[in-house]
Amino acid sequence: MSTGELLSIEPLELTFPFELKKQISCSLQLSNKTDNYVAFKVKTTNPKKYCVRPNTGIVLPRSTCDIIVTMQAQKEAPVDMQCKDKFLLQSVKTNDGATAKDINAEMFNKEAGHVVEECKLRVIYVSPPQPPSPVPEGSEEGSSPRGSVSDNGHVNGAEFAAQAAKALTDRFEPQDKNMEARALISKLTEEKSSAIQQNNKLRQELELLRRESSKNRAGVSFVFVILVGLLGMILGYIMKKS
Repeated sequence: MSTGELLSIEPLELTFPFELKKQISCSLQLSNKTDNYVAFKVKTTNPKKYCVRPNTGIVLPRSTCDIIVTMQAQKEAPVDMQCKDKFLLQSVKTNDGATAKDINAEMFNKEAGHVVEECKLRVIYVSPPQPPSPVPEGSEEGSSPRGSVSDNGHVNGAEFAAQAAKALTDRFEPQDKNMEARALISKLTEEKSSAIQQNNKLRQELELLRRESSKNRAGVSFVFVILVGLLGMILGYIMKKS
């Protein structure tokens, strides 16, 4: 922050997250801590490249004003992301009740005896934030199976192979357990079906035996009745003869 007698300016560096073929904006805040009306004007060394809104204005006593600086879309990046562009913010006391329409170039003319405060602002390009890299499939606790790098910069092949084998085991072990569970369920289902069939077969055989037994009992009773009848006839015959 720059704290002058008229205006405080924040920040003192215009920082742009540089991206090709994209307009980028940043903001400045001017704070007037005096009891005077203060006029300001913003200049740049590269006016075709930047758009400043507003580039002139009045900051009322004990108030603030926001300025938006927009960099036009660029077709190529500067070397090493270095930028030599600069801005100059000038401020001067003005009459009470002044408006933006009252601002003119003569107000900022030092040679005419006006007391003009000046503050130079640098332009800085930074790389845009990178999105988080996706977690490789089969990794453990968010890290991919990689071999360690030795002091000479070579990857330890044995450790890499061990980590890769562990990652594969962790990946396929749940699938193996699921296959075993499904096989056990299928086996139990088949055994249950077989038991039901055996039970039904035993019931059918018992019913058949019961029916045959009933028939056999009926046949014995019939023979017994016939025998009793014959015996009665024989006895009656003998009694008649005697």
